[in-house]
Amino acid sequence: MPTCRRVLFVAALTTALTACLPGSFAHAQAATRKKQVLVLNTARNDERFSVVAAREVPRRLAEDLPGGADYYTEYLDALRFPQPQYENVYVDFLRTKYGSKRFDLVMLMGDVAIEFMTRNRNAIFAGTPVVFYSLNPPRGRMPNSTGLINQFDFKGSVDLARALQPDLQHLYVVSGSSASDRAFEERARVEFGVFEGPIEVTYLSGLRAKDLEQRLRTLPPRSAVYYVLVSQDSAGEHFQQIAYMTHLASVANAPTYSWADSGAESGTVGGSRRDQVAETRAIATLGLRVLHGERADTIPISRLHTDVVQVDWRQLRRWKISESRVPRGAVVLFREPGIWGRYKHYIIASLAVLLAQTALIAVLLVQKVMLRRAGEQVRTSQDELRTSYERIRDLGRRLIGAQEAERGRIARELHDDIGQQVAMLSIELDSVRLDQRADKRKRLSQVLERAYGIATSIHEMSHQLHPTKLQLVGLVAAVESLKHDFSRPHLSIAFSHSNMPAAIAHDVGLCLYRVVQEGLRNALRHSGASHVWVDLHADEAELALTITDDGKGFDVDDARGDGLGLVSMRERLESVGGVLGIHSALGSGTRLSFTVPICVIPAPTFGAPFEAAVSGMPGGTPQPSST
Repeated sequence: MPTCRRVLFVAALTTALTACLPGSFAHAQAATRKKQVLVLNTARNDERFSVVAAREVPRRLAEDLPGGADYYTEYLDALRFPQPQYENVYVDFLRTKYGSKRFDLVMLMGDVAIEFMTRNRNAIFAGTPVVFYSLNPPRGRMPNSTGLINQFDFKGSVDLARALQPDLQHLYVVSGSSASDRAFEERARVEFGVFEGPIEVTYLSGLRAKDLEQRLRTLPPRSAVYYVLVSQDSAGEHFQQIAYMTHLASVANAPTYSWADSGAESGTVGGSRRDQVAETRAIATLGLRVLHGERADTIPISRLHTDVVQVDWRQLRRWKISESRVPRGAVVLFREPGIWGRYKHYIIASLAVLLAQTALIAVLLVQKVMLRRAGEQVRTSQDELRTSYERIRDLGRRLIGAQEAERGRIARELHDDIGQQVAMLSIELDSVRLDQRADKRKRLSQVLERAYGIATSIHEMSHQLHPTKLQLVGLVAAVESLKHDFSRPHLSIAFSHSNMPAAIAHDVGLCLYRVVQEGLRNALRHSGASHVWVDLHADEAELALTITDDGKGFDVDDARGDGLGLVSMRERLESVGGVLGIHSALGSGTRLSFTVPICVIPAPTFGAPFEAAVSGMPGGTPQPSST
């Protein structure tokens, strides 16, 4: 028994779910189905309101509808086709065109479309929800409908005219002769009643186009024109409202104002106009409420106020109206940008480039100043270094000169004093030797030989300290003497010379003599050479000396600055403006090259201490002594 009940419960539940699922699926499908929307527009398709509505309403619907919308628009154009049979033909046209179409919403734009649908509600689109947009409160509300009412504000445009023209005395109101033109004129008369008195209000209504234009060309001073609506003149000629308003604004000799929301570019000065984008999007938002499932009857009819005061900046300039009179909050259209507005980006870019260039120039100028200061510091340092170098060089010359002077003094002392005394001692010893007995004679001979050896050493030392041969016989002979002095059985020295001048400055000759002397001494002591070649030659500008040996050689980089002999050579050469070149390698011998300018600076003049050291030498030059 319980099992039977359970089976019956499951069967009942399955039946209920089966019945509910199609409905739920149908509801979900309806929510995502593309909505079908038809718009009946009173205005022509080329009027600005129609253009804005055709752009903004579908865009707003697409933003909010998941499945989107099929959007259809039809234009009644009843103003150009006022015949009674036109409505019947149009009803048949809609029934034929959309008879098989089921619309989710019908949108009615304007009073003519509302009245048309009210009269033909049962013939077409019966039961379809309706959203209407009207300029006037409806006389009745059709079933399943809701809407927006955006009434005209004629008075606001006249308030703008009075603000821009404080001396305004005459207002000419222009309207046509059609039924809609007269209806608009009646509304204007009601609102303009408050201005009569301070302002003379004249209604130019129902005139022929030619007469109206002629009248507007001859308006008195302190006048303004207010364009209400002209769709037809008294001669039955039809006009496109905005195009004709543009024409009238161009022929009138006074500023023209209008409420028309499509007249922004019509040549009028301005007016209180509806914001067409705002009102069309408000209509689309109301339609979305219906498309999302709300019944149109339950949505109350609401009023919309989107009026904005607009002024054409070009017309202000045309009529010489100061922009300072424009009311606060008004929108100034078509203002031509000034130099800043038109060329702002170029000006900013130019200023940026100019600033960058200025900064770069400033940096370059600063760098130039810094480089100049650095250059001045370098030049100052170079001058200081050059001065120091000259001082050191001069000091070197002085020291070498002092050294040579001291050597000369010691040489003279050895030669003239000690040498002479040793010579006298030798003579006396020799005389004593002759008078002594044979046994003592041998011992005195030994003492005498020792005295002669001392005299010879002193003589050689004197000549080494101060080469008198250099002054007596010249550099070539002095070098020949060095060749003989340094020659040994295991060391042969060859000396060659060419183009030597007859006279050489004492400093130069002494420098080269000492260099040869030091070079031969180094070759004898350190090189282990068996042959040494000395070559001396001259040209017009300089003397060149080379000393070459076949010894064991040395590493120039390792020995640079260590050998006192090389340092002495370099300092001597620098004192007379010469240059030393060293060419050597281990196992390859050594070649020393010296170049000295023939014309050198005069020998330095030493001070009192050095002069005292060389006393007895006229002109500071040692005099040769007899040997």
